[in-house]
Amino acid sequence: MRTGLRLVLPSLILGGLAACATPPPPAPEPQAAAPEPAPTQVGQASYYGPQFNGRQTASGARFDPNSDTAAHRTLPLGTVAEVKNIETGRTARVTIRDRGPYVRGRVVDLSPRTAERLGMKQQGVAPVEVRPVAVPPGKEAEAASALASTR
Repeated sequence: MRTGLRLVLPSLILGGLAACATPPPPAPEPQAAAPEPAPTQVGQASYYGPQFNGRQTASGARFDPNSDTAAHRTLPLGTVAEVKNIETGRTARVTIRDRGPYVRGRVVDLSPRTAERLGMKQQGVAPVEVRPVAVPPGKEAEAASALASTR
């Protein structure tokens, strides 16, 4: 019986020690960096007059007053941006398909339909904030520097 105890006792001791040992704490999960807020630009918005209907834009598309087309001096063509009328709080998404505006202090020209949705068609000009939300692939750095250089 002593021989059996000699064989079993070390196993029991090791098993007991193993049960008492605490497992190492799990490795902390890597924290995702908070996404950087998209750069924004603040300035005045205006909208295209009727003389531009059907004219070719910088992207090659014909201007449609009922579209979501917008003009910006430096954002890459094809960029989708959110435009917020600071006075009304209304927002609209536009696609940059043209270049302009070329009036000091103005940062974006909008289609008449978009101007109506933002509640600025009556006065013709409104203070806005422009924030890109989707940039064509490979143009992200260009979009960031476009807004940084116009502040």
